[in-house]
Amino acid sequence: MDRGPTLEFTGAEIVIKCLQEEKVEFLFGYPGGAVLYLYDEIFKQDKVKHVLVRHEQGAAHAADGYARSSKKVGVCLVTSGPGLTNAVTGIATAYLDSIPMVIISGQVPTHAIGEDAFQEVDTVGITRPCVKHNFLVKDVKDIAATMKKAFYLASSGRPGPVLVDIPKDITIAKAAFEYPKTVTMRSYNPVTKGDPGQIKKAVQLLLEAERPMIYAGGGVILSDAAPQLTEFVRHLGFPCTNTLMGLGGFPATDRHSLGMLGMHGTYEANMAMQNCDVLLAIGARFDDRVIGNPEHFAQNPRKIIHIDIDPSSISKRVKVDVPIVGSVPDVLEDMLTLLQAAKTKPDASALKEWWKQIETWRSRDCLKYDRNSAIIKPQAVIEKLYELTGGDAIITSDVGQHQMWAAQFYKFDKPRRWINSGGLGTMGVGLPFAMGAILANPGATVACVTGEASIQMCIQELSTCKQYHLPVKIINLNNRYMGMVRQWQEFFHGNRYAESYMNALPDFVKLAESYGHVGMKIEKPSDIEPALKEALARKDDLVFMDFITDQKENVFPMIPGGKGISEMILAEDL
Repeated sequence: MDRGPTLEFTGAEIVIKCLQEEKVEFLFGYPGGAVLYLYDEIFKQDKVKHVLVRHEQGAAHAADGYARSSKKVGVCLVTSGPGLTNAVTGIATAYLDSIPMVIISGQVPTHAIGEDAFQEVDTVGITRPCVKHNFLVKDVKDIAATMKKAFYLASSGRPGPVLVDIPKDITIAKAAFEYPKTVTMRSYNPVTKGDPGQIKKAVQLLLEAERPMIYAGGGVILSDAAPQLTEFVRHLGFPCTNTLMGLGGFPATDRHSLGMLGMHGTYEANMAMQNCDVLLAIGARFDDRVIGNPEHFAQNPRKIIHIDIDPSSISKRVKVDVPIVGSVPDVLEDMLTLLQAAKTKPDASALKEWWKQIETWRSRDCLKYDRNSAIIKPQAVIEKLYELTGGDAIITSDVGQHQMWAAQFYKFDKPRRWINSGGLGTMGVGLPFAMGAILANPGATVACVTGEASIQMCIQELSTCKQYHLPVKIINLNNRYMGMVRQWQEFFHGNRYAESYMNALPDFVKLAESYGHVGMKIEKPSDIEPALKEALARKDDLVFMDFITDQKENVFPMIPGGKGISEMILAEDL
């Protein structure tokens, strides 16, 4: 029977229809010549809301922050050439932290590719090292299938950013539209269930452990395994430490928590990590900032169990004894089932002695600072923020000393409350992260902890916040230095502060006000609480709080580069 002519759509229409099929709520972007047909289609519909950033880097970071603070894929749209290259920092930031994102980039027409056309760059070549996968669409008929693959790849297995590069002529060409219901890729089949034999070995090791340790990373957050991890730790009664990216995966206020480990981790977490006899690593990758020098880490013999969705992360930096490839929540549930059915239990007396040793390490109070200072201490600001928000705010941060203080002093009991750049260490992410987070979580308190150097890198996004009424609370810990750079220069470069002093800073209060926001300058410790209370009470306003802090304050503990995890510098040692 004749069904009549097949309805055709332009490539641009198809792209937007794909986003609608994926139920994309927000699209962060910035228009340009190669994507104008896409923008025309965005204008014609209202299901996918576009957020106009002020720089393409902000688009990628905002999509990233949206994804980190929700269980959804973040999406951004940039034009060809400089639009794409401006976004690369944000793409790499998401890649290093395994964040699910889809980046749509415009490209010059297919006939002009390779001819150094206006605003042409080799997008596929440039982004290949910092994406999970990328596509160059060469036929309008391939758009729907490519977009389906992009979202599937971004969100499955070990998540990551996926880029779809679309030439301008492909957005004009026409084809029939049918969005695939499923996707199969012969070369990509991520494992979810762990090997039963390996799980049994792991459980046996845990039951025999005398000095056990659980080390949990960002994979716990990304796989939504916080409930399973919490039940697992409490069932065994073992100590648990979290990486910078794993904060909130296990409640920080729980008595089994030793806090964050690594370069600026707690003394007790690092010492327990170094001296345990059985280590269970969950969704973590033994990063250089976590274990320091691998040779030093290997000095103490221990059995290591490693659970990860990505087989390439296992035994990459540290050789493990029991590798388990699989989805973290699935593996933890299988292990817990075996543990609950086991006839033997962990050695209670050995575990009691182990906790006794841990409490001795914990008694050193490695995070102490001068609480009677006449100058604002940055730690005091974070502690007061934690107190006033009840630990329930979403905290984004930039990169540097302020990032570490936020990680140390804001106790995260829930996942997806801590949004920061761990792998790439990207200055400038804090504000656009907060934009994405507040759009993903309307009504939530979102605070951006930053420094006077970091905030200036994407400060133009204050304009975006004004346009879309995003009431972020900005906490600028202003010490007039690139703080972490200065700290390293003090310790390892003979106090030669080469280009780390921030001279000629703007008046941040006036700057915030010029964008139509509320600005505050806080210079006395007694004013910390009143300022934070006022800012948090202004539910509908973006408030920029410029806290003038102690210029000489350093982050402790600290492991110098190349040193081992137990070779920490503490404040009391100086």
